[in-house]
Amino acid sequence: LHQPMFIFLAMLATTDLVLSSTTLPKMLAIFWFRDQEINFSACLVQMFFLHSFSIMESAVLLAMAFDRYVAICKPLHYTTVLTRPLITKIGMAAVTRAVALVTPLPFLLRRFHYCRGPVIVHCYCEHMAVVGLACGDTRFNNIYGIAVAVFIVVLDLLFVILSYIFILRAVLQLASQEARYKAFGTCVSHIGAILSTYTPVVISSVMHRVASRAAPHVHILLANFYMLFPPMVNPIDL
Repeated sequence: LHQPMFIFLAMLATTDLVLSSTTLPKMLAIFWFRDQEINFSACLVQMFFLHSFSIMESAVLLAMAFDRYVAICKPLHYTTVLTRPLITKIGMAAVTRAVALVTPLPFLLRRFHYCRGPVIVHCYCEHMAVVGLACGDTRFNNIYGIAVAVFIVVLDLLFVILSYIFILRAVLQLASQEARYKAFGTCVSHIGAILSTYTPVVISSVMHRVASRAAPHVHILLANFYMLFPPMVNPIDL
């Protein structure tokens, strides 16, 4: 359990647990007790944890792709490359990146006056949903939010795809078919985690742009699906 992959698994399970704990209690309060109010400061805190741990989860999936790359493409160097100090640095980098990117959001939102009503069409406080209630010039918030999302998804997915290109090339060079199945079989759960995490993100983003005039409950269901589906079906956490 002290091997690098198990440490990354613990990180992923922790991020999934925090993400679920950040949103699920309030969702249950809304549906069970009709408690549809939240303090503005509590909303900003929820938004901070929601977005920062989503970014951390993406970083952990990238780190796990790097782990599989080293294990399959450079197996003799696995223990010397993925040392405990390096894993600690990867974890600290993931936390630092997430906190640095998300910390400005609550401060940017506090400077607005909100005159478009007190209701957001979500079960949790999401950045763009709160921005939609603000008066004044919100272009910087819109650009910053989109830029962070594109930066994280595109950059992390690009490196994950590159890792699997090298992995696939190394697997296809193995002599026996059994060895190929065994090597690639170690990546199946990680690929499942990637698909369960990024597929809802892509679907939600496309629906927001393609079906922007759809009924509000459609976007609410998609937002809940995007937040709760990955931890529920993640084959690594099971």
